[in-house]
Amino acid sequence: MRRMLDPLSNETRRRFRELWRWAHDFDPKDPLFGLTKQQLSGPTLSRRTVLRLMAAAGILSVADVLAACAPTQTPAQTTSPQQAAPAQQPAPQTRPGGHLICGWAGTNEIRTLDPAQINQVLQFQIASNVLSGLTHINPDLVAEGDLAVDWEPSDDGLSWTFYLREGVTFHNGDPFTADDVLFTYNRSKDPEQSIHSGVLANIQDVVKVDDYTVQILLEKPQASLLVKTLERSSGRAMTIVNRRALEEMGPEQYGLTPVGTGPFRVVEHQLGQGVVVEAFDDYYDPQRPKLDKITFIPIPEPEPLAAAIEAGDIHLIGGNAPAAELIDRFVANPDLVVSEITGPGFQALWMNPHRDPFRVPDFNKSVEELLQEPGFKVRLAIAKAIDREALIQRALFGRGEPAYGSVNPAMRFFFDTAINQSSLQRFDLAEAQRLLAEAGYPDGQGFPTLKLMVTPAGKREGEILVDMLQKNLGITLELDIKDFPVLIDFFNSMDFDTLRIGSGGDYDPDDALVDWMITTAKFNGPNRPEDLPFGYFSDAEVDALVEEERAETDLDRRKELVQKANQITSDKVAAAFLYHPLDILVYRKEVNFPAESRIPGLVDLDRTTLES
Repeated sequence: MRRMLDPLSNETRRRFRELWRWAHDFDPKDPLFGLTKQQLSGPTLSRRTVLRLMAAAGILSVADVLAACAPTQTPAQTTSPQQAAPAQQPAPQTRPGGHLICGWAGTNEIRTLDPAQINQVLQFQIASNVLSGLTHINPDLVAEGDLAVDWEPSDDGLSWTFYLREGVTFHNGDPFTADDVLFTYNRSKDPEQSIHSGVLANIQDVVKVDDYTVQILLEKPQASLLVKTLERSSGRAMTIVNRRALEEMGPEQYGLTPVGTGPFRVVEHQLGQGVVVEAFDDYYDPQRPKLDKITFIPIPEPEPLAAAIEAGDIHLIGGNAPAAELIDRFVANPDLVVSEITGPGFQALWMNPHRDPFRVPDFNKSVEELLQEPGFKVRLAIAKAIDREALIQRALFGRGEPAYGSVNPAMRFFFDTAINQSSLQRFDLAEAQRLLAEAGYPDGQGFPTLKLMVTPAGKREGEILVDMLQKNLGITLELDIKDFPVLIDFFNSMDFDTLRIGSGGDYDPDDALVDWMITTAKFNGPNRPEDLPFGYFSDAEVDALVEEERAETDLDRRKELVQKANQITSDKVAAAFLYHPLDILVYRKEVNFPAESRIPGLVDLDRTTLES
């Protein structure tokens, strides 16, 4: 066994200084962050390249560099499976087998697995086990080859050549070729067919060079291409679909039983009754998957979910996060493993600006002007009356961080650590009460009783919010519990008074701002009535700032634009932002869930085994 260096040794300090200096030695104005074409080429990125990209993106921490200093990590971080394999491939191992049963929290159905229509984390967690992309991310959020075995960017970064894996078969027996990449691109760029078409806005074209080579032509260099656009799970725009299956099944059935090239194939999917997948024997990696079968069972209520995993009726909890009141109970159970890592997302209380008493017909005014309107005063009063620290302690048992915008701490460089002091939403009970009185509701008098929509898993948090607002402002909200897919429908159609929902898997400011805070955001009331000019928020200055930051290659300037846009959405109360949660995965001790599969927001099960 190799000796791990003492993290405080002189050698480690020297190595740390060397890597830290190298990672930050780049030109911020260079869209490719000072990296050469060779360094950006596939099939995997070297450890040094990863550190440089993290530094350029503003997310490199001391801990990341210290971890890279350990020599025992070098092979895993710098060598791909193809590079590490001997010239003669070993015979496939016997699959350990077993039937893993998973409880999918907070929902009563898995509505779709079609990547073009997926709009929930709990959906792409399953789809990631069935479908493939050109790349996939690892736990460090670094792109690795999936259906692409190698890639090479042009010197100017405007053309990327991808060399595809040969001998790959779809679940229906069709061979995978470059034609499937082109078909997926053409389908996904069409907003009539895909809700993720905006992700492809920077791609000018995808060109077939031969059956196993494609070129992606960009309008401008895009360092996030491998992760944000081409990654099979969180990107979704270029998750590869099968043309023949789509034509034969139709989009609706394909959403239930998609045909992909992933390690598992869907054998059963009934709405409200879950999804069953089985190992795909012709998967391109003969060492995976390990399991024979997986059943995903929707379990919307917290207590039945807890009882099921404690009794061993299910082995693992995925989907939405388990109800916070269950986590300490799970931690105390010797039969369970609770994995808690930084969660890249935000949670918020949304107030419908098209309904009284929150009505704001137009956000395109200064905050001073908005403060003359009763509807805005009510919105700000509610946001300022929420003690986020107390909410996190009572509802999450301390597992979270106060939120004042959609940009989350996982974004590190772009996260504004001072916004909790600068935001107009910061807790100030006296000011909240004054604003509510000025709006015409002193001590809550005359305030209408409104509905607060929450999921079953969010019932406890909803009860705490209702209690807090009753005590602090004298207003009454009544819980309206909806299953998660139903709640999404009400949210998208702007058919609610107040509603609790949030986001996960957000690793770039575009995830937080483009997906949520611009007028054309895909979650901003896409199914609203035609007479509503916008969904839950619209501000021309935010739109302009976000458009500029998306193309800005100077990191400091981009950070400035991101934080300014985030501040405006906070001060103008696009929502009452509540907290940034942890990512929590719970499973039984007999489940071997390897560290290389612990990707934030995902539940990849192709390497998981189950002890009998």
